[in-house]
Amino acid sequence: MKFSVASVAAFSMAMSVVSAFSIPEIPLLQQNPLGGLDQVQDAISMSPATVSALKDIASSAGERIQDVSAEILHSWAQIEHEFPGGLKRYLQTTAQQDTRFEPKKLAANRNTKWIAKHTMESAPGHVLRVADPSSLGLDDVQQYSGYVDIEEEDKHFFYWFFESRNDPKNDPVLLWLNGGPGCSSMTGQFFELGPSSINEDLTLTWNPSSWNQNASVIFLDQPVNVGFSYSSNRVKNSRAAAEDVHKFLSLFFDKFPKYAKQDFHIAGESYAGHYIPAIATEIQSHSDKNYNLTSILIGNGITDERTQVEYYRPMACGEGGYPAVITPEECDKMERDVPKCQRLVDLCYSTNNRIACVAPNFYCNAVTMGAYQQTGRNVYDIREQCGDSDLCYEQEDWITAYLNQPHVLEAIGAEVEVFEGCKNDVGIDFVFDGDHNRPFHYDVADLLDDGLPVLIYAGDKDFICNWLGNQAWTDTLDWTDAESFFLAETRNWTAQVPTKHGKTKAVHAGTVKNAGKLTYLRVFDAGHMVPFNQPETSLDMVNRWIAGDYAFKG
Repeated sequence: MKFSVASVAAFSMAMSVVSAFSIPEIPLLQQNPLGGLDQVQDAISMSPATVSALKDIASSAGERIQDVSAEILHSWAQIEHEFPGGLKRYLQTTAQQDTRFEPKKLAANRNTKWIAKHTMESAPGHVLRVADPSSLGLDDVQQYSGYVDIEEEDKHFFYWFFESRNDPKNDPVLLWLNGGPGCSSMTGQFFELGPSSINEDLTLTWNPSSWNQNASVIFLDQPVNVGFSYSSNRVKNSRAAAEDVHKFLSLFFDKFPKYAKQDFHIAGESYAGHYIPAIATEIQSHSDKNYNLTSILIGNGITDERTQVEYYRPMACGEGGYPAVITPEECDKMERDVPKCQRLVDLCYSTNNRIACVAPNFYCNAVTMGAYQQTGRNVYDIREQCGDSDLCYEQEDWITAYLNQPHVLEAIGAEVEVFEGCKNDVGIDFVFDGDHNRPFHYDVADLLDDGLPVLIYAGDKDFICNWLGNQAWTDTLDWTDAESFFLAETRNWTAQVPTKHGKTKAVHAGTVKNAGKLTYLRVFDAGHMVPFNQPETSLDMVNRWIAGDYAFKG
């Protein structure tokens, strides 16, 4: 599953299946996929366990397996034939979806001082609560944290806001989202682009390259049950999540109207390649909104699975700017298997059927990630081994430890008993809803045609959402200026970074391609989390973008 840094848990679940192809299944069921007793053409052979799991997947979406096309069911039969035992274990997760979900436990005795509670007349039952976390010392700017409560749905979204260090009355506002699905934006705040990072001894280090140098930044934990957010209900796909984000933003800007008149950008990485196009589409569908979206930025995203999946082999086999990390035989096998994966994704794209969209998750992970995983390398940075941390970065453990300190939880207004950087249950819900393989590049095309600027940037040492795949889908995107973008020159990108003497110097930071409102930026020597590997050049990138230099010619 090509998820973000904090979703390795869901990724590992799939990959543990890949290494367990050992239990044979006897194909016992001959089923007519169209459900007509007198029109049996191509009988489909699948085990009862697989059929039962597919029925569950279909019924939870209000569908019937009898109505699923023969082509879709044939695809599942072929997967089962190729990976019998592994598929069985993978689908067992489906049966546990509802029984394993438990709402987060809330803390009983936490004495947060709420400095404000705000409601909006046009949205009864929606409440924004505000705490002042400045005592923690992350930054010396105005900051707020707390929750937006959607009471009728029992949804509670945690946010943390930092004003711009420069000119908050006039500087843009930027919403940051980490991916997963199921991963907290506290990763972005403390590991990548926020005002301070966490050390091993849980002390703070000031970040001079924080993205709030010239923008006010909101870090939001979404969907519900991610990070500090909580609910007794579940959100299982990007479209539903997008509706909630718009509700959050409407209430936030209603409480703080001084920010609503400024430019507003949405940025994020990895699975935010799904989130952000869906959110932007949702926002633009509301003509009566109290804020205006200026642009979107997606870093090392997964947006067009069908196109991007083709580029795992080149990246692993020495064609992406780093030496090969798997054998020629493994490269050849990936070359043979990826077209099968693409045919599965094509079925998802053409039908939008849940059963069709779940199928590629298992097969495509098996054929694109298996050999790479065996190397022990970090999926987020091809140059490194993963190490002992579950998420490949020990800093993630430090962040979790810091945020679970009682004085921190109280200061920020956190209501959950324990903070988790990634919620595996949320990721699995998205997987079995088929969300991962659904196309979101069509949204990007529509947004561009509506005049919204879009920046796609990619660190060129990431494997899991690599720069080759992101370059490919932007090159083939069907939109008004598609031909101009395809033919546009790829230029060197020179970033201005600070020196030790308080001046700036120019560095060759990557390459850039632009036409109309679309820009693609390759960032040299950065992995999946560009601001972590290249803090200074990424700050130059975001500063120039929010200043309107969409072509990076300044």
